[in-house]
Amino acid sequence: MEKMKVALLNPMVPHYREEFFKLLSSYVDLDIYTYQNQYSKKNFKISDLSVKSLKSLLFFKKRFLLFSITPFLFKRYHTIILMLHFGHISTWLLLLLKVFHRKKIILWGQGISVKRYMEEERKPNLLLKQMIRMADGVWLYTEKERDQWKAIFPNKKIVALNNTISGVGEILGAKNSHLDRQKLKEKYKIVHQTCFIFCARFDNPHRRVDLLVNSIKDLDSSVYGFIIIGEGQFKPDFSSYPNVYDFGSVYDKQIKDELFEVADIYYQPGWVGLSVVEAMAYGKPILTYKRSEEVLQCVEYDYIKDHVNGILLADSDDFKERVPLLSDSEISAMGRNSKEFVRRKLTMKSMVENALSIMAI
Repeated sequence: MEKMKVALLNPMVPHYREEFFKLLSSYVDLDIYTYQNQYSKKNFKISDLSVKSLKSLLFFKKRFLLFSITPFLFKRYHTIILMLHFGHISTWLLLLLKVFHRKKIILWGQGISVKRYMEEERKPNLLLKQMIRMADGVWLYTEKERDQWKAIFPNKKIVALNNTISGVGEILGAKNSHLDRQKLKEKYKIVHQTCFIFCARFDNPHRRVDLLVNSIKDLDSSVYGFIIIGEGQFKPDFSSYPNVYDFGSVYDKQIKDELFEVADIYYQPGWVGLSVVEAMAYGKPILTYKRSEEVLQCVEYDYIKDHVNGILLADSDDFKERVPLLSDSEISAMGRNSKEFVRRKLTMKSMVENALSIMAI
């Protein structure tokens, strides 16, 4: 049976999205088009997956995008997958021309705007609403987003992909080596009883690194250690803190596996995104701050359930009060719940099946 021919648009293909596209390509004949193929950003790893570059133009302070629509009009494509972004002028044009090109259009909502989340959670954007009305279907990242839009468009084909990362199955399938934990601590010269781990790029001020530094200062430095993985322009100098183990950028899987094995809790104060999926797959509870206008959080924040697979903190005082009260059994239980949540909801197979469910293959 001949596979359905599908064209898909993305800014670029980051390494964490590669497995999704490869697995999706085993079900459909997929062509990936990018408009930032030469995208380069320090500390950001780009996939070497084969893509087709589009001519594009960003304008008005990079808020609006024009890209060539010609490839998407090719007769061979049955379905085209575009981004749910009201600033993509060419997407509006393809939606308006549906009556002529007669292709199915799925819009991929790659997260509610983090900076506008508090507002959009209460009142969905009118332009996005119109785009969804014109589309045949919608991919969204989380069940919370899906439920929000389904309440407005109950008959529209809208699915939650349950956004995840490449390699998550490998992390889930790895054999835990808790018996060797002490040896791993010795290997990396980690002496602290309880260890937090932070693993993300320091490329965004909204990660609230100030809260991370305050936490390092506030806890007993003889008991609590902090493992840091990541680089970036907003990274502070951790060299003066005796309880910080700074490993910089780590792309060696074995090293990362071992550092997560040593750690007890994943801690990222703000802007939590796909990094929490990785941490949960490793069986770590997530410690972060409640979403607010001061602490912005990405859509994956909704994977964290307070006291189930993590702790949602109100402020720094809450951190100082609650963390010392956490028992080893509580930490272990939340870690198991994290891993089970990923196993049930966030495998790559599940994400692809969710995507295919509205493509009428």
